[in-house]
Amino acid sequence: MPDPRPSLFDRIDARRDDLIALTQDLIRIPTLNPPGENYRAICDYLDRRLSASGFEIQLIRASGTPGDSTRYPRWNIVARRDGTQQGECVHFNSHTDVVEVGHGWSMDPFGGDLVDGRIYGRGACDMKGGLAASIIAAEAFLELHTDFCGAIEISGTADEESGGYGGVAYLAEQGFFNPDRVQHVIIPEPLNKDRICLGHRGGWWAEIETKGEIAHGSMPFLGDCAVRHMGAVLREFEDKLFPAMASRRTEMPVVPDGARQSTMNINSIHGGQKEQDADFTGLPAHCVPDSCRIVIDRRFLVEEPLDQVRAEVTALLEGLRATRADFDFELTELNSVLPSMTDRDAPVVATVAAAIHDVMGKMPEYVASPGTYDQKHIDRIGKLKNCIAYGPGILELAHKPDEYIGVDDMIDSAKVMAHSLVSLLVR
Repeated sequence: MPDPRPSLFDRIDARRDDLIALTQDLIRIPTLNPPGENYRAICDYLDRRLSASGFEIQLIRASGTPGDSTRYPRWNIVARRDGTQQGECVHFNSHTDVVEVGHGWSMDPFGGDLVDGRIYGRGACDMKGGLAASIIAAEAFLELHTDFCGAIEISGTADEESGGYGGVAYLAEQGFFNPDRVQHVIIPEPLNKDRICLGHRGGWWAEIETKGEIAHGSMPFLGDCAVRHMGAVLREFEDKLFPAMASRRTEMPVVPDGARQSTMNINSIHGGQKEQDADFTGLPAHCVPDSCRIVIDRRFLVEEPLDQVRAEVTALLEGLRATRADFDFELTELNSVLPSMTDRDAPVVATVAAAIHDVMGKMPEYVASPGTYDQKHIDRIGKLKNCIAYGPGILELAHKPDEYIGVDDMIDSAKVMAHSLVSLLVR
């Protein structure tokens, strides 16, 4: 049988302008999460695009999931194209939501501007460029192989940036990632075009509230300042927890190198009076704050049991309760995710590795992600281990100002994805 790759790759090269336009169109739909805007609009766009390529479409609302409401419904799309013969299903899953814009942009964050071979915009890298590349790969494959075996699925899912519970988690609960239905999953997250991401660290999110007693600000001795109590918590973290985490290293191939250790981010802090609207011109009242809250984002290693992660923070807080006058706290767990890791000899890993070698002339680097992504739900809920993240884009650009995706990187990644489809679905 003649090698189909040159013709396949030529077809992807010929779709360069289409790939650029598709990526720009996706960026220009501002799917900000929170709160979860324009999910139906992007699903409708993908419906029109993929229906024209012969995919059967399902639009699925994740009713009742966190954030789902009449104003902000959690819409997802699953598109499927069956082959003419029995075989396995390859599923490309991309999240459609993007994070807040933030400050520091020199480009229009929803303009999709093409400058020097880069497309700029919020979500360009994370991960609308990967979604576009997977669509181009599938369409180019289908032009050459109408009699393929098995099936191709492409999904656009909600809420990955806030945990994925209105997206992949919901679909997994409904059986969309059952191993009897889907055998190979590729998530085009931006881990660099010559890397295969095998999994991710774990995450534990919690809110800590310190308690105090309100009093007049001119007589703080008559009250109890919850902010000062929180200062003691932060000192314990600085003196004990952060040094302990810095001493731990994982055998997982986590990138970048700083994420090979345990980490924790103070996600937010608030104490005392509610912040007023920007147009408020009055002065604050004079009150001792009786509450202070922080949210912590603790990323842990596969070598650290989740119970140990919880207990370590709790022990520091209990130690303050025992030694600091009038100290009281409340700890509320917000969410937890266990680490996930696919074996390097899994079928989808070997297939994509061979494709990277054929497209780029080198073997891939095998990595793990510092943050969690939707593999966690495919693994834990779907019970499907044959899953990786592979896609175009530079990981460090995710969530940054002037986020961009390189067009050449998308072309190369599309070739890898299309080559993988040939390997898995053509006999």
